[in-house]
Amino acid sequence: MKAPLDKNLIRELCQSYGVLEYYHNAVGRKRVVPQGTLLALLKALGVPTENAQDAREALRQKEAASWQSLLPPLLVQRITTEPPWVALSLPVDVAQDIWHWRFCPEKENAREGTFQPASLELLEEGRIGEQVFRRWRLDLPFGPGLGYHRLTLQGPDGLRAEMPWITVPEACYTPEAIQESRKVWGPALQLYALRSGRNWGIGDFSDLLQVLDIATQSGAELVGLNPLHALFPDNPHHASPYSPSSRKFLNILYVDVEAVPEFAHCYAAHDRVYDAHFQADLRALRGTDLVDYVGVAAAKREILELLYHAFRETELPGNGERARAFRQFQKEGGEALFRLGVFEALREHLQTQDPPPWGWPVWPEKYRRPEAPAVTEFAAHQSDRVEFFQYLQWVVAEQLDAVDRRSQALGMGIGLYQDIAVGVDPGGFDAWNDQDLYVSNIHIGAPPDAFNRKGQDWGLQPWHPLRLREAAYAPFIALLRANMRVAGAIRLDHILGLMRLYWIPADESPARGGYVRYPLDELLGILTLESQRHRCLVVGEDLGMVTEEIRDALRSWGILSCRVFLLEVDPQNGYRPPEDYPAWSVAALTTHDLPTLAGFWQGLDLDTRNALDLIPDAATRDSLIVERARDRSFLLLALEREGLLPRGIRVQSADLPKLTEDMIGAIYRLLARATSAVLLVQMDDALAVTDQINLPGTAGQY
Repeated sequence: MKAPLDKNLIRELCQSYGVLEYYHNAVGRKRVVPQGTLLALLKALGVPTENAQDAREALRQKEAASWQSLLPPLLVQRITTEPPWVALSLPVDVAQDIWHWRFCPEKENAREGTFQPASLELLEEGRIGEQVFRRWRLDLPFGPGLGYHRLTLQGPDGLRAEMPWITVPEACYTPEAIQESRKVWGPALQLYALRSGRNWGIGDFSDLLQVLDIATQSGAELVGLNPLHALFPDNPHHASPYSPSSRKFLNILYVDVEAVPEFAHCYAAHDRVYDAHFQADLRALRGTDLVDYVGVAAAKREILELLYHAFRETELPGNGERARAFRQFQKEGGEALFRLGVFEALREHLQTQDPPPWGWPVWPEKYRRPEAPAVTEFAAHQSDRVEFFQYLQWVVAEQLDAVDRRSQALGMGIGLYQDIAVGVDPGGFDAWNDQDLYVSNIHIGAPPDAFNRKGQDWGLQPWHPLRLREAAYAPFIALLRANMRVAGAIRLDHILGLMRLYWIPADESPARGGYVRYPLDELLGILTLESQRHRCLVVGEDLGMVTEEIRDALRSWGILSCRVFLLEVDPQNGYRPPEDYPAWSVAALTTHDLPTLAGFWQGLDLDTRNALDLIPDAATRDSLIVERARDRSFLLLALEREGLLPRGIRVQSADLPKLTEDMIGAIYRLLARATSAVLLVQMDDALAVTDQINLPGTAGQY
């Protein structure tokens, strides 16, 4: 019988594979991760944990691989005046031979030369079995420019290695609008929450064009948005923009159907939309208190089907301007866009089953991998449906492009400030298309903290850190390019995830999770390169249990931090004074994940959390109520300190003053004095909305 793993072996495995044995919780106390959780996380990483013999063999093979691989999986190196170099690992018996190197820059001619490993600077020595290996420093005789390059080594007896070499900038792009200590502001909103006299019950990109016009008239230099990621067209109930099917494609519900060029010439669509019954349905959709996602999706899908058929019958055969533009879009979208069309067509086809499967992990086996023969056969037989879903991505991308052009024409210093979710839904397209790069039976979330005493399970699937690196971060690069394409700034939700993510084993509570490390500097380096190439400001959402290590890294790479006023409170000294805000940050009063100002003031968020059983016990509820009363008093004191307290309001009064328009204005004037480079104004606060948009730790119940 094989022996189980002991504590020392588990510790060695954790250190080798980047699993943290403990972390410090929201109040700074050390939290030791349960051994069962550590074993579950190691198993999810592909480490055998059933017995000590197999686990030690896995460690041995991992160590051997580090010596037997001539080059690392890739190199991400900051541009420097120092000679660039890479570590080369070879058996000592080939170190006297002459080797050949070839460096292929991204946009220049290749350069090459020869070297003798034994003459290089020796870094370290190791032994695998009877064979001795040495690691040398191979310097390039020139400094590569910024970009994605490739180094190839050729040695005796067919020995050969290739490595992506990525040279990155010192820091992310800084727009001229915030250079030299200048400051900008803009509204922040959830696009789906917009209502207008012409939309179909959900905000769309034509509404966003109007928002840009209104914002710039008021002096705004940016407009902050929720993630625009693709969701699930066949399942409109799955509405969270932070639980997307794909972070590389767009949510088709944001398309303004009547602004699609085909609508002007499609009589069938005109007749249907302007029918009295259809118009009545649209008025009803605009009149609901909450977004009727099912109704909106049905209305838009019906008309978009008509527009696609008109396009297919009248535009494509003639190969006119619209047809050529669509074919170019398909070409640029490449394999990923084609596979998205196949994925959506498959979902649509399988919805006819009883009951329909929730996602690809429970599809018939033959459809579970995108390269499977059955998937290829299905795509061939359903080419028109595959093309339909590509068409949907095209028309929504066209309208987002128009928004970007409008922001530039208006002279906005930044433009669209677009949010990027931290992960993807396990049943969605990204997880299907790149499934070998994702970890199974693991969700990401957060441990218990002051706002979520039971912790959070976001239901999202994480990347496998080692496989992601072996793939030279191709999915991460594609994600950045897709979102930076039309954004003047991006906000990376939970940027701590580039350093470590809180993994929760399947069927466990969020409190029984643990952290797994990611290659922070390499990910940040690639982020800076794409930021400079797209002239895109980068903001990192660094709220919650964030270490100084990650904040130091953000400053080092030129990434703006987030500072939320409602969280910047000290139990003894009250709210942070405006002059103490970091200059390289984005200041906001609250966020979509926190109470609105009106909800905070009235304590409605506490009532909601208590009703949904998100507060663990009565004692905790009582302490939260006391803390809220204290924080409201601190807010009044902060206004008084800055000379902004509205007339007639007294700090020492026992009665809670009403949150009037003057009061809201005073609070925002206080925040506007912060030394942060960017100020966000939540539209929910400007309109005194009481209900917060999102309640972390909930799904269907809120």
